Amino acid sequence: MRSPRLLSVLSLLVLPVLGCSRDGGTGPAPLANDPKVFTDAFSDGVTWQAFQGSLLTAMSIDNAVKFRGSSSLKIVVPAAGNSAGAYAGGAFVADQGRDLTKYDVISFYAKGSVAATLDVAGLGNDNTGTSLYPAERTALALTTSWQKYTIAIPLASKLTSEKGLFFFAEGPENGQGYTLWLDDIQYESLGTVTNVRPTIAGGSYQQEVGDSRKIVGTSVTAAVAGVDQTVAAAAGYFTFNTSNAAVATVTNGVITVAGAGSATISGALGAIPATGSIALTASVPPAAAAPTPTRAAGDVISLFSNAYTNRTVDTWSASWDQADVADVTIAGNAAKKYTNLSYAGIEFITSRVDATPMTGLHLDLWVTSAAGFKIKLVDFGANGAFGGGDDKEHEVTLTGTSTPSITVGAWNSIDIPFSAFTGLTTRANLAQMIISGSPTAYLDNIYFYKIPPPPGPTSANTAPTNPAASVISLFSNAYTDRTGTTWSTSWDQADVADVKVGTDDVKKYTNLVFAGIEPAAPVNATAMTTFNFDLWLPDSLTSASTFKVKLVDWGANGSFGGGDDTEHERTFTTTTTPALTRGSWIRFQLPLSSFTGMTGRTSVAQLILSGSVGTLFLDNVFFSSDGPAVAAPTPSYAAADVISLFSNAYTNRTVDTWSASWDQADVADVQVAGNDVKKYSNLVFSGTEFTTATVNASTMTHFSFDLWTPDPTTAPAQFKVKLVDFGANNAFGGGDDKEHELVFSATTTPALATGSWVTFNIPLSQFTGLTTRSNLAQLIFVSAPTSRTAFIDNVLFHK
Repeated sequence: MRSPRLLSVLSLLVLPVLGCSRDGGTGPAPLANDPKVFTDAFSDGVTWQAFQGSLLTAMSIDNAVKFRGSSSLKIVVPAAGNSAGAYAGGAFVADQGRDLTKYDVISFYAKGSVAATLDVAGLGNDNTGTSLYPAERTALALTTSWQKYTIAIPLASKLTSEKGLFFFAEGPENGQGYTLWLDDIQYESLGTVTNVRPTIAGGSYQQEVGDSRKIVGTSVTAAVAGVDQTVAAAAGYFTFNTSNAAVATVTNGVITVAGAGSATISGALGAIPATGSIALTASVPPAAAAPTPTRAAGDVISLFSNAYTNRTVDTWSASWDQADVADVTIAGNAAKKYTNLSYAGIEFITSRVDATPMTGLHLDLWVTSAAGFKIKLVDFGANGAFGGGDDKEHEVTLTGTSTPSITVGAWNSIDIPFSAFTGLTTRANLAQMIISGSPTAYLDNIYFYKIPPPPGPTSANTAPTNPAASVISLFSNAYTDRTGTTWSTSWDQADVADVKVGTDDVKKYTNLVFAGIEPAAPVNATAMTTFNFDLWLPDSLTSASTFKVKLVDWGANGSFGGGDDTEHERTFTTTTTPALTRGSWIRFQLPLSSFTGMTGRTSVAQLILSGSVGTLFLDNVFFSSDGPAVAAPTPSYAAADVISLFSNAYTNRTVDTWSASWDQADVADVQVAGNDVKKYSNLVFSGTEFTTATVNASTMTHFSFDLWTPDPTTAPAQFKVKLVDFGANNAFGGGDDKEHELVFSATTTPALATGSWVTFNIPLSQFTGLTTRSNLAQLIFVSAPTSRTAFIDNVLFHK
């Protein structure tokens, strides 16, 4: 196993620090093409220069351990955590340039105190940070015995005056230090370097006009004595060509972007063409600033914008990302410029954003590629810690065809609703934004926004459809209202105005602490089941927001404070049913039974609105019943001419059941305006049986009943009536049963109607299949094609 970080000098900018010099000795000055670097001693004019951050005392001359001769170089590789240096490494630098053009490799002997892997060794690094011809091999396997290593020179003709003769760098092995020895470091002309294959890593570069970019990823593979080795070679060894000099030129391995457009950069190592090329696309940077945002400051939480006060952002390029960021000014406006953007981490952990009341994310974006720009938002959850178990995140991708879309080379003003971040199920602790997808990108006006609702409703709520006959209305364009209602009493704390929403009349309350509403006369709501109103709220809501509605009944004496008053108040929040919401109509249909403290409903005289909402719009205030408000017409047939099954007007025959065990209906006895009525709910078909005392209707001429339904009666609605006679044996299925069913709709006579009593006075002769009626035993009501609610009264036969 290697150190977790493989050192590579080609990818590091290194600075010279104190090194060691040649170990004494005198003699003739070396020739300018002297191949020796270290053989028992440093070659004349050669110094050892440790790399910045390395252990400065790592190297020494060892006279006890050597490959041959009298001495070797001993390098102490520090263990992990050594405060004096994280690794051992440096350059062997000549004081004058050497002509190395006649050599094809540099070779050295090495061994370790343990088996190890030398991170990097190479040539051409003079430790100035401006070397043109570094070349290196990485991951060289060391043993505890001396072995020879070679590094092929990529193109020796370039090394006419090279000071950087040799370099290496080595870190701990699995965190442990060890000792490394080097000996006989010198240049050679082996004559066995063959099959040279230069390579340009290539790829696509997205650049801007005026940019300079160093070409990286160049390498040379060659056979040395028949064995392939790959050397990472600086771009300086290569000769580059451009397909379009008006777009890009290359000098010493550095691309200079001259104009907008495309160019292909290819190259060669001497006369050998290199494999691979660079596809460069150049664009013009923005000359104009991003559009100035116009949203109100109160509707924005800003991370970066000249238009707003910005929240604290910890970093615009986190330590773990792969991007470079710079603050730039475009036409006098500050912007963020990202280059070399693989992915960038923007963190605001110390000042996390509660975006719960916000609608979405806005940013102005300028990109050089529309292949897919990605934006990820991360919420750290209630514990505020990354990886705490409650993190939520989601990433959206913007392209030239997405919604919203992006265009290359122009400012894109992007609004992304939070509904698009489907995985971001909480956003009370937003802490990170991660962007990726365009090598160069400019960002401005990064903020979370909310869309404020209009100051009032722009359209009326859907009109209520309760039948007028079952409604007592205080205020609604859909009904005839009680007159004389006071909508803001002298004792309340509220202002009220009559306003129009479209053509609809609406009450607008402002400065609401509590509003008192009093009908001109108390409302007898004993026949009512529901209190209804529509509410529209313009102001922001929080979890603490409340709206309260109180009903007060003044009791039998009809006066306030008369000793028999009862009342009840209900409270609504953003989490109740219905829930308070901002900027849309809310329909309240409150069962009067839920006002549990108001035990009387004969004299409902006050409605009181209160809470923290301040301003509200009110419409469609009425009491309703899910059944008729008035009784069915009282039949006027002479009692002697009637056989009654159910009617307050007559003495009724015994009926065994109004909902047989085999039917699909629920039945209840209710009163409407003091009159007894049968209420059927969930009626598919109901079975009424009077088998104990069958009816001899042979002398009767009509079957009659009254029907009231709140449900739709237009096509395809049908209501069916069936009579069954059990025959002389008075037994169902006895062989002499007779029956007939009639079907009624909105177009028959009589016609079905919603919300009003309909009297069905049907000649028995229309029941043509009912050829006998001396032993009538069953009555069946059917609702088709769906179930309904039906109120039934005055079920009788007459002549």
